[in-house]
Amino acid sequence: MLTSEHAVLRFENGRAMPDRLLRGTHGQYLALAGRMLELYRCGAGRVRRELHRGVEAICANESDCPARRIASFARLLDDASEYDDDNGAQASKLRLRVFELSAARHPLVRSADELFGNDELATKAAIATEVGMSWSEIDSLLYADVFDFHRLLKFNGYPDAAALLARYNVAQVQAALYRAESMRLTLQRDFKTVLRYTKLSGLLLDIKRVGASEYRIDVSGPASILRETRRYGLAMARFVPWLLACQGWQMSAILQTPWGRKAVLELSERDKLNGHIPAPSEFDSSVEESFAKKFGQCRSGWTLIREGGILWENQHVFVPDFAFRHEDGTEVFMEIVGFWTPEYLASKKTTLRLFSRRNLLLAIAESLLKPKVELGENIIVYKTALKIEPVIAALERYRLHH
Repeated sequence: MLTSEHAVLRFENGRAMPDRLLRGTHGQYLALAGRMLELYRCGAGRVRRELHRGVEAICANESDCPARRIASFARLLDDASEYDDDNGAQASKLRLRVFELSAARHPLVRSADELFGNDELATKAAIATEVGMSWSEIDSLLYADVFDFHRLLKFNGYPDAAALLARYNVAQVQAALYRAESMRLTLQRDFKTVLRYTKLSGLLLDIKRVGASEYRIDVSGPASILRETRRYGLAMARFVPWLLACQGWQMSAILQTPWGRKAVLELSERDKLNGHIPAPSEFDSSVEESFAKKFGQCRSGWTLIREGGILWENQHVFVPDFAFRHEDGTEVFMEIVGFWTPEYLASKKTTLRLFSRRNLLLAIAESLLKPKVELGENIIVYKTALKIEPVIAALERYRLHH
């Protein structure tokens, strides 16, 4: 994850444009990225500072490569690396021991003479003997707990140079959003998935329905809150790759500029940024997927709509798995419960109470029910697969009696 110091951001005519490397105008970066990957793939045992200097050397002859871009590449390569950071604090113990031994021989000189008898090489050899390791070992471990001297253990890497450049483009969008006062998401598809990711990220949001199948989510930005802006900014940045994996969305964020003005950052799936996270599954479970395929788009006058509505009561939001709309206008929502955790079931019970004024069906796995439990008319029990007939029957009860 990049920090705000890595952001390469341009402001023009009220628009904010994060740095982006394109094949057409930045084709030379494929070769540079390939060399950076090779540096890290062969870099096991080298310290972080040495690797960073290697990245700088690779980009040194590229005129169109500002320092922040170079630092961003180094940071992204580090993010895909495992370093020995000396969590056991062995370096500090070794350092204290070496300093104690050397203090007794102070002052040290390059070459001993009549006045100063402790030369550097002899002193290092004596200290190495007392510590019980060679001086080269001591030298490599003495500052192993210092960030610049962490040693690379393993590079997990990126598949290829193009993947590193794609990650850079997304990371610059993430870094730009540290300046965001607000972010507006307009969703035509995948709104349940996007909503789930915003809530998992801990973002402050407000949801409105603006069309038959269109929703708007207004998210507070890190620049709009007074406390813990760094933590909240990281949460918003982590949300970006999940958003990029979805479909049918547009994003517009209001950013603060260094001059106290406002600028707009606009993004949509048409920008074709690769968030390096697989696209979310259309269905949360095999039960949902199987039922949707069997039901089809329309049956017995009922149209099945995947994630067909977002319901809310005060500050509580509920996105049922399916909505059913009849030709006569009746609308019924259904949630399928296949999880077994007590917390999840308690949450669903609370949801049913909060939204009891709605036409809600709950399909619940038989294995979750306690013996002799009393079932309401809005509860459908299934074993391994949800059948069509009991769902149609429940839908018709709502249509005839509500």
